[in-house]
Amino acid sequence: MLVLILYETGPRLADSLADMAAVLGARDAVVARELTKFFEETRRDTLEALAAHYFDAPQPKGEIVVVIGPPPEAPEASDEVLDAYLADALTRMSVKEASQAAAAELRVSRNRAYTRALNIRGGS
Repeated sequence: MLVLILYETGPRLADSLADMAAVLGARDAVVARELTKFFEETRRDTLEALAAHYFDAPQPKGEIVVVIGPPPEAPEASDEVLDAYLADALTRMSVKEASQAAAAELRVSRNRAYTRALNIRGGS
């Protein structure tokens, strides 16, 4: 799990959050201000929602930490996507190489990729 931790200033916070949302996509995040102090404040939401909040809110002061959660996990590739990838890969690779490449690229199990590659190749 990859979590990003950044330090930011109040004047740049809203723009930075908007840039992060544009580049990193829909990720959960936390903006924490003045940690361990009397006026400690944390706000938890998506990067886009946090950017919108800080564009509308008064400019925050103090020490600001932004914690960005990992990207959402991609769903497993469908059989159609896997078969299309394997059909193309099998034109230039062996069944073993094509299934290993598909497993790495599409994040499917090697057994699933190998079985489907054998079916495409005709069981050879």
